[in-house]
Amino acid sequence: MANDFLSTMKVYLNKLNDGEKTPAEVASALNSWVRESSESIKARVEEEVQSTVAKMGFIKREEFEALAKEVNDLKRVHSASGKVGASSSRKTTAKKAAKKAVKKVAKKAVKKVSKSSTKKSTVAKKGIKR
Repeated sequence: MANDFLSTMKVYLNKLNDGEKTPAEVASALNSWVRESSESIKARVEEEVQSTVAKMGFIKREEFEALAKEVNDLKRVHSASGKVGASSSRKTTAKKAAKKAVKKVAKKAVKKVSKSSTKKSTVAKKGIKR
């Protein structure tokens, strides 16, 4: 890199000394060369960083955000499908609980009726014995 810079500077200084180029032309040429070199260096650094990051197992922010969005979408779909199943299972559970409650109340009512009828028959029987 340093050799490229030095050789380029020598070429431009020789052209300037020989009168082939004006100082403004040399400055303009050097500016364009610096821009091109910096773009080349940036590209090389970016390639190296991407290569190293890939080897380490990291992902880019855009990839992470896309993955996070996909996960959130899947969660929404799952929770939406879970709510439908949950509400129907809740309804079924509520129905079962209501049926159990009705059965308990009915059993208690039957027991009360049967107790009261057995008391009456016992009283009736005792009344006859007297």
